[in-house]
Amino acid sequence: MKRRTLIHSAFAGAAMSALALPAWAQDKWPSKPITYVVPFPAGGTTDILGRLIGQKLGAVLGTTIVIDNKGGAGGGVGSEVASRAPADGYTLLGGTVSSHAINVSLYPKLGYDPIKSFSPVVLIGSNPVVLVVGANSPYKTLQDVLAAAKAKPKTISSASAGSGTSQHLSLELLGFKSGTQFIHVPYKGSGPAIQDVIGGQVDMMFDTTVVAGPHIQSGKVRALAVTSAKRLESMPNVPTVAESGVPGFEVTSWQAIFVPTGTPKPIIDRLHDEILKIIAQPDIQERLKNLGMQPSTMTTEQVAAFQKAEVEKWAQVIKAANVKLE
Repeated sequence: MKRRTLIHSAFAGAAMSALALPAWAQDKWPSKPITYVVPFPAGGTTDILGRLIGQKLGAVLGTTIVIDNKGGAGGGVGSEVASRAPADGYTLLGGTVSSHAINVSLYPKLGYDPIKSFSPVVLIGSNPVVLVVGANSPYKTLQDVLAAAKAKPKTISSASAGSGTSQHLSLELLGFKSGTQFIHVPYKGSGPAIQDVIGGQVDMMFDTTVVAGPHIQSGKVRALAVTSAKRLESMPNVPTVAESGVPGFEVTSWQAIFVPTGTPKPIIDRLHDEILKIIAQPDIQERLKNLGMQPSTMTTEQVAAFQKAEVEKWAQVIKAANVKLE
């Protein structure tokens, strides 16, 4: 009888240890550096935000956040890499409207599913896109650009961070709604793209206020129009595209953080809570405001619903405008 009791106790202890193991493992997370995959080259919006948040997140979690830039295919290359990473809380992905809403309707063989392959952690925020030209450009207004494009179709070049990005889709939508044609010049990220606009190798570019803002302030590029429904507080003298003769035009870019599907919910919840606290810090709020970005406070469930709606929205736009990859 005593032997049975001892055996029973041993099994009970083993069972309790097994049940406690996941909690213990989560308590130990993170026990090594976390990789933050940025699916664009350095210098773009996703990279800037990844480094800004990553530095503070690493300090809070007591580990190092390693930024890993893997550009290409409008964020598709890096997103595919992140989708194949272990779902253990050690891989984050800086997802965007391009990689997680637009690409799925543009690329016939996407190496990941923007919804099924990932779980959303947090929506960092959204921001409009601004059309800029080099400081020495002859174009002073969007009307100047449209007049030139109508006079000589496919002669004005426009850079983007890659095919399928919000910069690319903004151009396609402008051409569709205004009845004009442009030359799309895709790059592997905003950083090198806007440098060629500054240098005069490319005529213009739609880019987020995060990337274009500093160059506008320094006078290296000139802002012609913003893609928001209303003018921006940070750029009150820059008209909207709709005001500039293209009614109904509106494009908003957004930035979010995802993890591979299957990542433990306690880890996702902690990441969500810690990142929202970081975004709420006064210095980060001020930085985001100066970059023209509207911070978000969505729950993970709300981000998932928002993303699904964005996928459906851009699928309709791409079909209506008959957007094709070069």
